[in-house]
Amino acid sequence: MPNRFTALVRGLIALAAATGIVIECVEGNPLVVLSFFTIWSNTAVAVVLGLGAARAWTGRPPVPAVWTGGVLLCVAVVGLVFHLVLDNPASPFNQAADIARLTGGRAVANQLLHTVTPLGVALEWLLLTPPGALRPRYAVLWLAAPGAYLLFALVRGALLPAGARTRYPYPFLDVAAHGYAGVLVNALVLGLAFCALGLLLVAADRFRPAVAGRRNRISSLGAGGLK
Repeated sequence: MPNRFTALVRGLIALAAATGIVIECVEGNPLVVLSFFTIWSNTAVAVVLGLGAARAWTGRPPVPAVWTGGVLLCVAVVGLVFHLVLDNPASPFNQAADIARLTGGRAVANQLLHTVTPLGVALEWLLLTPPGALRPRYAVLWLAAPGAYLLFALVRGALLPAGARTRYPYPFLDVAAHGYAGVLVNALVLGLAFCALGLLLVAADRFRPAVAGRRNRISSLGAGGLK
C-alpha cells in the first residue's frame, strides 16, 4: 500500500542531492564538476531515492537493497572523506582553506552534497527501512563503484595537460604529486576502508532494531524486492 510520508522524505533527500549538483554545474564547469566522486554518489542518491520515493508513493515493490545499500555506503564515504580528510587541517590532504573560502551558491551546494545528503540517507535507512536486507557479499559488489571511479580519474588525468588545475579531482589521486605507485597505495587504503565500512554496514543492518512500522515495510527502500 502507498506510504506517502516515506515517499516525501525520500523525495526531499533526492531533491537535496539534485539541487546541490545543479548549483555546482551552474556555478562551475560541468565537465569538471562531473569528475568528482561526490557528484557521482549524489547523482546515485537522486536517482535511487527518487525512484524509491515514487515506488513508496504508489505502493510498488521497493528498490533492491543491493542498490540502496550501495548508495548509502558511497554517500557515507563522501561525507566521511570530506569531513575527516579534505576539511580537516590535520590531514595531509586537507583543502580546508579552499573550502572556507566558498560563498553563496557554492557554499550551499557544498553543504548539501557533503553533509545534508549523507546524513539524510543515513537517517532514512535507520528510521524508514526494516533491518536484515543487506548481505555480506554486497560489500564486495559495492567495490565496483570506487573501482570504476579510480579508473576514470586516472584515465582522465592522463589525458589532460600536465598543468591543468583540475587534472586530478582529489589530492590523494594526484599522480603528478605521488606517482602511480603512491596513488595506488592511497587507493588500496581507501578501498580497504570502503570494504570494511561496507561490512560494518551489513553487520549494523543485521543487528539494528526495526524502527519502521509494519506499514513502512511494504514500501521500504531497504527491503528486498525486484532482485
